[in-house]
Amino acid sequence: MKQVRPYPQVIVTRKAAKALAGGHPWVFEGEVLRTEPSPADGTVATNGCVVDVFEENGTWQGAGLLSEQSKIRVRIVTRNANDRIDESFWHRKLTWAWNHRVTTMGARATCACGDAPDTDSCRVLFSEADAFPGLVVDRYEQVLVAQVGTVGMERLRPTLYPMLLDVLRADGQDVRGIYERNDAPTRQKEGLPLYKGWWDGAEALDTHVLVHENGLSFSLDLENSQKTGFFLDQKYNRRAVRDLAHGRRVLDCFCHVGPFGMNAAAGGASYVRCVDVSQTALDLAAHNAALNGMSDVIDFTCADVLSYLPELRKDRQLLRDEGGPFDLIVLDPPAFTKSRGTVRNAARGYRQINCDAMRLLPRGGYLATCSCSHFMTRDLLAQAIAEAAHDANVQLRQVEERQQAPDHPIVWGIPETHYLDFFIFQVV
Repeated sequence: MKQVRPYPQVIVTRKAAKALAGGHPWVFEGEVLRTEPSPADGTVATNGCVVDVFEENGTWQGAGLLSEQSKIRVRIVTRNANDRIDESFWHRKLTWAWNHRVTTMGARATCACGDAPDTDSCRVLFSEADAFPGLVVDRYEQVLVAQVGTVGMERLRPTLYPMLLDVLRADGQDVRGIYERNDAPTRQKEGLPLYKGWWDGAEALDTHVLVHENGLSFSLDLENSQKTGFFLDQKYNRRAVRDLAHGRRVLDCFCHVGPFGMNAAAGGASYVRCVDVSQTALDLAAHNAALNGMSDVIDFTCADVLSYLPELRKDRQLLRDEGGPFDLIVLDPPAFTKSRGTVRNAARGYRQINCDAMRLLPRGGYLATCSCSHFMTRDLLAQAIAEAAHDANVQLRQVEERQQAPDHPIVWGIPETHYLDFFIFQVV
């Protein structure tokens, strides 16, 4: 590069440069050869600062944020050598991110699912997918819930938070506060403390909020629920289940606070049984069913789905007591693997629960099933499902293959951004 840039420099291996050139934004600890001060003014790199990344031959690979305590040592935020990483840069990127949500989701609710824009509840920032590495922000109508997982984003919070509020309000969005769920243990890998609470510059609102999705109302506990409070990535997959549910008896497994089951009920299901291992989640699900006038068609069971499904198959009286036989089963399990080393065990788990569900379904019944771990790739999940069908001695007719909603964008070259795969089958 001919121009002199103002940032400290990280010199990386050829292997790292090849990965960066392919679109992946991470430089790992073992790929860093050395760190050098800024050639402009001698500024030395500090934890969380902006650095330029160069291959040893002098080729500039991008600019990113340094994490001195993480195995992921640098996370790239731009590959444009003309960018200066200042407030204008971040404001531009926030605007792009919000415009993407408005473009891909803003008009989708103009249907029987409700008139409120789908951007009223959506993911506003999705970490590396929006080039805000380690920052996730979900919107629940008037409240934003933020999770910060990297030291670079932690340092930028005082800049990004008010800027994000300004971007949304300039678009006419009624957003009043930011609640931080910075209690994920992964923060400790960056040397960051664990905490949760209202951001200092925001209006303190109640963490129990009422939000709307697909024309349904959901009461959420933003302070104590899993992750940021709700699984927004399944929004359109829940609509797909809703479209199949009319007149069917539905078993919603791993139901959390009930969105799949309630979408099924809204689609005209004759009966819905929601099952989850968490009684706290089920209590909130029951409250949500009452909010939507669905208490007469939805019942709840606190159980471990992994043992519950085989018990239903073995005990026909239990199956009848639980509202079966069912002709639509939804499997929305938590990630069975969070590392590459446990994928084989996870595949066995997916194979078993899908097999158990298929054995419960009659010919002509429907199965909606998914995985939410990027380590369990689409092809590995499909293989596990195919093996489950063989074990259950059934054949599957595919209805749909789906992924996460577009507010959780998948960026080619960054496989970690593709983590949700969703299939709907008919048993034939």
